[in-house]
Amino acid sequence: MGSFGEDLRKERVVRGVALEDISAVTKISQRHLLALEQEKFRLLPGGILSKGIVRGYATALGLDSQEWTERFLRASTASESTDEEDGWTTFAANVGKARLLRREAIEVRLRWVGAILMLLAVVAAGFLAVRYIGLERGWWTTLLPLHMIAAILHAIWQSLSRLFAHLHH
Repeated sequence: MGSFGEDLRKERVVRGVALEDISAVTKISQRHLLALEQEKFRLLPGGILSKGIVRGYATALGLDSQEWTERFLRASTASESTDEEDGWTTFAANVGKARLLRREAIEVRLRWVGAILMLLAVVAAGFLAVRYIGLERGWWTTLLPLHMIAAILHAIWQSLSRLFAHLHH
């Protein structure tokens, strides 16, 4: 014995009955009949309606509707448990991946912030060293006027605040 849908289709083909004919007699849509044959039970309306579709299909072919309904229930139960387990496994894997990706994104942002802060510390230390040496030797005031220093510090502050605002979002 093959699968439920395959056996049902074979019975129909052996009797020389088209899906259109079954649909015309039973008033069941062809997509539901095709879903039965392809064992795509999720496309069926479910519950007692699915059983009615199987009974109507079997009766239209002259088959034992009780036997085919029982076979349908076994096949659909096996299909649902497999689909449900696969669905939960996939869901859990996706949740884990999403958490890892989020954690990695945060780590990358923190690394960039750390690198930028270290660069700023090196630039500030260099600036202070040059200023100290310049003040001792008397050439500092000619190297960078005070208003230029204020403009540079203001530009750095704005850049940092934009960077932190961007990293925060």
